[in-house]
Parts: sequence; C-alpha cells; structure tokens
Amino acid sequence: MKDARPCSIADTLALVGEKYSLLVLREVSLGATRFDQLVRNIGAPRDVLTTRLKRLVGAGILEKVAYSEKPPRFEYRPTQAGLELEPVLLTLMAWGDRHLNADDRPMVLEHVGDNGSAGGHELVPVLVCSECGEEVRHDDLAAHSQAPGWTVTGPAVA
Repeated sequence: MKDARPCSIADTLALVGEKYSLLVLREVSLGATRFDQLVRNIGAPRDVLTTRLKRLVGAGILEKVAYSEKPPRFEYRPTQAGLELEPVLLTLMAWGDRHLNADDRPMVLEHVGDNGSAGGHELVPVLVCSECGEEVRHDDLAAHSQAPGWTVTGPAVA
C-alpha cells in the first residue's frame, strides 16, 4: 500500500485538527487568552487543554506570555501563523451558520473597518483571488499536482 497523498491540508490538520485545537484558536481570537478562560469557554478537560496548548505553542501558532510572576501565570496570544488561521475559523463559522445553525446562530461578527468605527454590516467571509480580486468558486479552480508520483486524482500509474 502506498503512502497517503502529500497534502498541505493533511499537514495542517496534523497540527490543528485534534479535538479542541481549533476551539482554542477561536477563543484566543475572541480575546480569551488565559488558561481558566479557555477551560471555561471550551469545556475541555484541563489535561487535554494543556496538551493542546503545548502543541500549538510548539508549532509556532500561539505564544505563551507571562502576565504574573507570583504566582507564575501565562496567557496565550496568536503568532502571525496563528493570525493567518483566522480566515479558516471564519469560514468554518459561516458554514456552520448556514448548514447547522441557520435558525439560531450563536454569534454574529460585525466588520468594523480600518478606523474601528462600526462598519454597519455583518461579516460574511468569501474567498477571493489575491491576484485579480474575483470571488473564487469551486468551478473556477484547476488543480495541478506538484508531488512526485501523484496526479490530481491519485497515485500516478507506472
């Protein structure tokens, strides 16, 4: 049996796909940065949450910053890599709002713009091409495998 397809999605999920990891990133992006806040808001067992936080810090997605010396206390802040995962969270939230919670959405995000004043509209994330600015839809994509021995649909036939 051949190895699984080389894939950046699989590599990313190896870091953030464990239970509670994306919820940690959700909470940190919303401003809940301290361990007790994370435990309360996520509902994860303390030992599991400790393991997830160590993994996210070790992967460079979060950084651990001291806010008290006596007793030693820390908070978790997103690194640049962590901030770059925010669109993933927003897209997951929008999908859940549409397909799971259409009648009773748990949270709404408002776009406030560059100056911090209320933008007056709800954020609905869309994927756009950084080159041309057009919205990207499934039918607009063409995949090209770059992994040796693989085609877009699977292993290359020898």
